[in-house]
Amino acid sequence: MGMNKRKGGLVFSTDQGRMCPGCRNPSDQCTCKAEQLPAGDGIVRVSRETKGRKGKGVTLVTGIPLGASELKAYAKQLKAKCGTGGTVKDGVVEIQGDQRDLLVPLLEQKGWTVKRSGG
Repeated sequence: MGMNKRKGGLVFSTDQGRMCPGCRNPSDQCTCKAEQLPAGDGIVRVSRETKGRKGKGVTLVTGIPLGASELKAYAKQLKAKCGTGGTVKDGVVEIQGDQRDLLVPLLEQKGWTVKRSGG
């Protein structure tokens, strides 16, 4: 019994593209909890972190009130505006370099309360 079988289901279908393993619907039509907005205090926080990145800083944006697929699309826009790379991990947008001065006004334009936090 060495095989470690993962729980979950279909992740990709040639007809419909990316699938949600929870409700087995296409990602953009997900009906399960994976797509619900993260609960927060309504404040978008922008911080800088260098831990575990060989001294290279990244800007972390937490608390953006968007579902997973919208968050990914929005992160792509932010990366393009900053002209750098980045990623989305567990609802947190990471953008390479110290981009706080650029990001805070962009996030405020969306009508969100934005706070700088951390280093």
